[in-house]
Amino acid sequence: MRQLEHLLRLRRAGVRLDAYIMDCFWYEPASAYRQFRRAHWRDNGKRWIGACQRHGVLPGLWFACNNTGRFCGLEVAESWRGSVDPASDPRWAAACLFEGPFLPDLMAVFDLWYQRGVRLFKLDFLKLDAQLPHHRLSLLAGEIKALNAEAFRTALRTFRRTHPESVMMAYNGFEEDSFMAGTDFVPRKTLDHRWLEAVDCFYSGDPRPADVPAMNFWRSKDVYSDHMVRAYLAQGFRPAVIDNAGFMIGTTGTCYHRGTKAWKGMLLLALARGGWATTYYGNLELLEDADAAWFARVQALLAPLVQYGACGVLGALPGTGLPYGFTLEQGEERFVLAVNPGQAEAALPLPAGAGRVLFQDAGFVARLTDTQVVLGAEQMAVIGYGRFAAAACDLGIQEDVRIPLQTSPLPLTTGADGRNRLCGSTHAPATGAVRLVVRQRVDGTAKRTTGGAPPAGRTLGTLLTLTARQDGRELPVVIHYDHAIWSGLSWAVGEIAADALQPHQPLELTVTSHEAVVVALTMEAWAVTPG
Repeated sequence: MRQLEHLLRLRRAGVRLDAYIMDCFWYEPASAYRQFRRAHWRDNGKRWIGACQRHGVLPGLWFACNNTGRFCGLEVAESWRGSVDPASDPRWAAACLFEGPFLPDLMAVFDLWYQRGVRLFKLDFLKLDAQLPHHRLSLLAGEIKALNAEAFRTALRTFRRTHPESVMMAYNGFEEDSFMAGTDFVPRKTLDHRWLEAVDCFYSGDPRPADVPAMNFWRSKDVYSDHMVRAYLAQGFRPAVIDNAGFMIGTTGTCYHRGTKAWKGMLLLALARGGWATTYYGNLELLEDADAAWFARVQALLAPLVQYGACGVLGALPGTGLPYGFTLEQGEERFVLAVNPGQAEAALPLPAGAGRVLFQDAGFVARLTDTQVVLGAEQMAVIGYGRFAAAACDLGIQEDVRIPLQTSPLPLTTGADGRNRLCGSTHAPATGAVRLVVRQRVDGTAKRTTGGAPPAGRTLGTLLTLTARQDGRELPVVIHYDHAIWSGLSWAVGEIAADALQPHQPLELTVTSHEAVVVALTMEAWAVTPG
């Protein structure tokens, strides 16, 4: 209810927020989704739904599709038992969708909440391999997946015809072959277009660090969401049906306790990716009134182009580490959001025209011509054209992301020092800091290390460790990736500040991976002039 109050506060400031989805764990575990948690909602959610309706906010609820396990905080209800394999692990149990009582019961639950005012249905953790014991001898694994998919599609199509205001949002499990773990891949077909007969949009993965190393941990998360959207576009999906899920602020482990760090760039990218279902996850109270005014202004500028204009892409796939961008345009009016995920300044070719940089990270000043923009290491910028090139459209500087004024590679000699340990030797530059960039691979593919999710998970700073020594002294290495990262991390980036270094003197660098398997480590060193 407190979040609803803040949602309404943001709306009064001009922010467009149409709906409020109550996420996972809102339900009593054994109630088959018919009861809100009794310990927290004595009225079965009536007060919340009623308050949303009074203020014109569409209520939404999260459902674990046919995942019935304790992983989702569920207990198998009596009405589901005929569809659940009795020998399955209670933590990961799932209900067959093409045989037994589960699917009709789930659709009855959807109808029940629709009649009570719920309009958005967030569908998560679909298990297309769910089966009953006798299916193992009569059906192939591919047949089981096909039967489950068709049964669920048919049920959802029917429900949408008879419940015309419902919005179905598809999350984990709808893809044939999950590709969301990281960005070190070439896009391939993973999602059946026939699902668009049954749902309104697909999400493209919970934000996590990309497999592109970054000193700024939050920029790495931007690159991940950018890459996932490009992967869906490559499969022929329109931007409108992709829920990029890229905007997360808050105090939870899902968003790595980021608070509002680098939230402005995150918002701009979330809108520029072109989806018609844009989700904002987290603690809305963290956005102050001045933040709300800026939020509303950005929406007012970009949303009409998302809705009525054309959405496009520029440059390379984000996961390659090369410059890329998104475009929103209508006639002569255009926005370009440009990103350089690499460690050296780089140019992104642009459509010809006279533009204006409206927003950029602090430090390095983006250099714009009629045909390209040059960005510093890990920098993003927004360029406006047509009437959007006016000074009145300026969106300012993102002060909490500082881009080096200059970076240049340092010569580095490396050698293995035992299992999962790599040492490097170079000389400190005449001025500035040294940035150490490490990648971790197995068989040429990015290998993610994780210590588990918070609060009990180990942080990555203890699992991918960087050390630096000069003249017998250990030097402090500043890192920003020391989080309990549930999705894992395949790289480590750290900096030794200029005032800790002796110019021109030998510098010894070491990375140690505590990954359980043998990994291949690579290392780069960069001279950095801070921004």
